Amino acid sequence: MTKAHAHDLVLDRLIDAPRDKLFRCWTEPALLKQWFVPAPWTIASAKVDPRPGGASSITMRDPEGKEYPNEGVYLDIVPNEKLVFTDAYTAGWIPSEKPFFTGIVTFADEGDRTRYVATARHWRAEDRDAHEKMGFHEGWGKCADQLEVLAKGL
Repeated sequence: MTKAHAHDLVLDRLIDAPRDKLFRCWTEPALLKQWFVPAPWTIASAKVDPRPGGASSITMRDPEGKEYPNEGVYLDIVPNEKLVFTDAYTAGWIPSEKPFFTGIVTFADEGDRTRYVATARHWRAEDRDAHEKMGFHEGWGKCADQLEVLAKGL
């Protein structure tokens, strides 16, 4: 497990689904689109290349139809155990205009369930505080609930 840093926001849950199914939900676009934002938001498009250096492009859509594109790259992937990604770079290791955070998601067996830890590690304290005020815990928590329901049904 990753040690918390002062600029981290962390969601730690015990999820009633196997880690291989949770990993699939993170790495298969058709599945990712079903849980990755808290309803009633949706995912307009999702393209992922889940390998170190692979690009990620996910466009979120709010209930009014406004879209929010998010580009990034994967830094580290251990199948069924860990995903590390960042918005500090886009495809081809092109620096992004304004890096916001690096995501670290881990999956570990705990009995017949999975310990799911999602960490948002921010570059600056101001970004961490802004993300928290945007509703990190509520939003990422709702997404984790949606993730659990989807993964249990696979």
